[in-house]
Amino acid sequence: MNPQPDYSAAYVVLRTSDGDEGHSLVFTIGRGNDVQVAAIQALEPLVVGLPVDPTLADLGGFARRISGDSQFRWLGPDKGVIAMASGAIVNAAWDLRARRENKPLWRLLAEMSPEQIVDLVDFRYLRDALTPAEALEILRADGRDVRQQRLLDSGYPAYTTTPGWLGYDDEKLARLSKEAVADGFGMIKLKVGGDLDDDRRRLRIAREAVGPDLPIAVDANQVWGVGEAIEWMTALAPHGPYWIEEPTSPDDVLGHARIREAVTPIKVATGEHGANPVLFKQLLQAQAVDVVQIDATRVGGINDNVAILLLAAKFGVPVCPHAGGVGLCEMVQHLAMFDYVAVSGTQADRRIEYVDHLHEHFVDPVVVRGGRYLTPTAPGAGARMHASSLAQFTYPDGPAWA
Repeated sequence: MNPQPDYSAAYVVLRTSDGDEGHSLVFTIGRGNDVQVAAIQALEPLVVGLPVDPTLADLGGFARRISGDSQFRWLGPDKGVIAMASGAIVNAAWDLRARRENKPLWRLLAEMSPEQIVDLVDFRYLRDALTPAEALEILRADGRDVRQQRLLDSGYPAYTTTPGWLGYDDEKLARLSKEAVADGFGMIKLKVGGDLDDDRRRLRIAREAVGPDLPIAVDANQVWGVGEAIEWMTALAPHGPYWIEEPTSPDDVLGHARIREAVTPIKVATGEHGANPVLFKQLLQAQAVDVVQIDATRVGGINDNVAILLLAAKFGVPVCPHAGGVGLCEMVQHLAMFDYVAVSGTQADRRIEYVDHLHEHFVDPVVVRGGRYLTPTAPGAGARMHASSLAQFTYPDGPAWA
């Protein structure tokens, strides 16, 4: 499961000849950054030299050109390192546009017309589940102003993974769980899958700490096969887990469907490692998930995530974004807030994950208060890091590596 994570990222900056910049990153957990950087650099010829204004005015077309290059698609298509590299560049372009328009990304997206939003999506492989006409019907033009003001006034619900890491002793688990309740979080999440007896004990301790009603989600990080997932969650069921996250391989659509059928009423949540909208389409078509989890850097950028939000809305499945690591909270909050204002129109059964790690390195860090993300108002998409952090930690020449 990720026993020795090194919280790191491939960091991208798009610079224009007039001095504007767009920032993005692709989160990793260590080795592999060099591969990710090489993929991003391989895409440079598709980007460098493009005229700024026409490119930013058509980010749907831009994303399709980057992800649709025929030779690079041979490496995917639409999955793995090259797709994440495409997403990093697309996200940097969105950050550049949002900064030039002096808007936070969520607002930039939410103020686009339904037709402009639909044009962001590549429907080629999605039409059997979602047509452009259906997407236009989903997009919530009415009431956007009211929802936008409500978002600015009260933010967006969060849940925290802070208490749940496998390395914590029982006393720390209980203390952090109680602190999460005191801080206003409406759900906590625990990692599971290391040892069944340990998981039973940890769930019991967490339940005693938070009381009988607060949802406790659990996350297996893909450690089980289908049968093992069913057996393990059946054993944990008496402790009332709210959802099981990533119970098996992220690509196993039918396996997720079997698990969901077997462990109900425990919900099945997945998507953190979903490579593209096609996989999400199939998970939804197969009724394999109760909760869709998007990630800001796993798919081919904001455009792909807009497609996934529209698919989830079509199938009536809530979206609870994955966050944490390096900058994921800062980035994904914009997508959830756009979803609320312009797509789903609701915050019911929806929460953004929150992890209290490394926010001090970002120019516009997330602010969580009373268990809710406060709505960002600074321009951009959230990934821009302080120059001092980049200078200190850039590998291999930053002083932190000396």
